[in-house]
Amino acid sequence: MADKSLSGRLDSLDKLALHLEALVEADPRLAPVRAEAGSFALRINPPGFAGMAKIIIGQQVSVASASAIWSRFEQVPGALEAQSYAGLAEADLDGVGLSGFKRRTIRAIAEAAAAGDLDFAALERLEAGEAMAMLTRHKGIGPWTAEIYLMFCAAHPDVFPAGDLALQKAVGWGLGLEDKPPVKALIEIASDWAPYRSTAALLFWRYFAVKRHREGIAP
Repeated sequence: MADKSLSGRLDSLDKLALHLEALVEADPRLAPVRAEAGSFALRINPPGFAGMAKIIIGQQVSVASASAIWSRFEQVPGALEAQSYAGLAEADLDGVGLSGFKRRTIRAIAEAAAAGDLDFAALERLEAGEAMAMLTRHKGIGPWTAEIYLMFCAAHPDVFPAGDLALQKAVGWGLGLEDKPPVKALIEIASDWAPYRSTAALLFWRYFAVKRHREGIAP
């Protein structure tokens, strides 16, 4: 009989601990990675349109810049709900600091959600592949954006953003590879960590941060 404590959303520290134990038991190569990484947190953002907008705002900018832009964004009346955002004029967003691409992407997502063409609530009930397909058919949402949303907003337990450079480097170091694995190779490597791939991603992000800090590795 399947252990129900290992199923469902990855939405608590207790579940994270259980998934981590199961992950390392399934792949003992990860034991030294866990030992060096130490403890790490589980970060869950609110699901839905606002969560997706926050992820898009954070793309390709520093943490400080993303935080400043988001602070201004969330103060715009109506900006956090798809229906009301879709009705905002472009002038309402002047001064927020969004690039033209991010403005267009967030508006397209708002319009899709408001029209019922993008059901964020349904994503939490889908398998990872189906959820990815639902998200990436919308212009402006690529695989990495979709995976980050599923991990941090939908609390999906089995997602591994193989296109993330930090994860590529960390897996290369942790598994003793000669170089960081490319996306396709990393997808194959991470397949062995199902159904705990989100926990594996969190573990390797933490491992990357620790290695970079201790050894002065360039990002």
